Amino acid sequence: MISVTEARARILAALAPTAAEIIPLIAGAGRVTAAPLMARHSNPRADVSAMDGYAVRSVDAASGARLRLIGAAPAGHPFAGRLEGGEAVRLFTGSVVPEGADAILIQENAQVFDGVVTVNEAPPAGRHIRRMGQDFRAGETLIAAGQRLNPRSIGLAAAGGHAWLSVHRRPRIVILSTGDEIALPGDPLPPGGVVSSNGPALASLVRVAGGEPVLLPTAVDDTAAIAAAADAARGAEMLLTTGGASVGDHDLVQAALAERGMVLDFWRIAMRPGKPLMHGRLHDVPMLGLPGNPVSALVCAILFLLPAIARLSGLSGDAPAAEPVRLGAPLPANDIREDYVRASLLTEVDGGWLAHPYATQDSGMISRLAQADALIIRPPFAPACAVGETVPAIRLSPLGV
Repeated sequence: MISVTEARARILAALAPTAAEIIPLIAGAGRVTAAPLMARHSNPRADVSAMDGYAVRSVDAASGARLRLIGAAPAGHPFAGRLEGGEAVRLFTGSVVPEGADAILIQENAQVFDGVVTVNEAPPAGRHIRRMGQDFRAGETLIAAGQRLNPRSIGLAAAGGHAWLSVHRRPRIVILSTGDEIALPGDPLPPGGVVSSNGPALASLVRVAGGEPVLLPTAVDDTAAIAAAADAARGAEMLLTTGGASVGDHDLVQAALAERGMVLDFWRIAMRPGKPLMHGRLHDVPMLGLPGNPVSALVCAILFLLPAIARLSGLSGDAPAAEPVRLGAPLPANDIREDYVRASLLTEVDGGWLAHPYATQDSGMISRLAQADALIIRPPFAPACAVGETVPAIRLSPLGV
């Protein structure tokens, strides 16, 4: 058996980012930039007023001074002339500051009557002026390559003049569930049958992570059927299987894919749940074989598939972040396998997290995983932990799962 860390490193080492494609700006949220975005112009493009008021020369605008109002410059309609001594121009937020002006007399500090502006409070030079390029300058890198875009960065790209974006294509993940006992949700269950929860759950996880899931029909426990189904993964970024990854008489995925030329990397991990995790390469397609138990499959997907999709999408593929939590119940000593204990979280008075591990951790109980807020990480041979001790945990909501 190999460690979780080594397994993740070996999976990621076999992956490369997808090719770039061009998409509309408004479709960019959640995508990863394939090239840096450079500002096409400065922002603002000229000195502009940050307030409603009057453009003045600070040397003319002492308290009590009277200035001649010579025009107005609403936003988008710059004043054509130059401001000279003893003059003022009406401005609004976003108006271009006319040539010759060096201060903004805000309207709250001015009185206007019959074309004359009286200064009630002198404005300092430069006050309330947003300088050209104050936000960014033409040619400046706004967003580096390899960044996941969000609504804030979409706004920045728009401000920089970009209507189109170069992003990595969404990785296609082909999902194949196996097993004679598997029935689709809503279909009649055969004797001894179970509903396929892995396929829908994994497809949802792939989509949340930024991939494009391709959910295949369930393959029965037959090497020829499994091999034929796996042919649908040609051209995809990854083949993801569930079930049949162990060593029982009916665990046929490894044998079926070997017939198609799969090169096996590893198939056992020192972790719980999820020991029978398989990784290899089927011709030019990376393959990840998850256990059939729904909790095992999803925990393995969180630890290995999420980083893999991130790497394929142009990101680094870091492991899910762990943070400290305090135990609300004791935990026994651990054995040789790294354990991922499902737990609920409560917010403590100091803003920290209090974790309550579930008493039952059976890998077939998907209801417990659905209710869980976190996975407490128990390293191999970790000693028993008492109530109040701090342990690392992966919170699930920041991952979108």
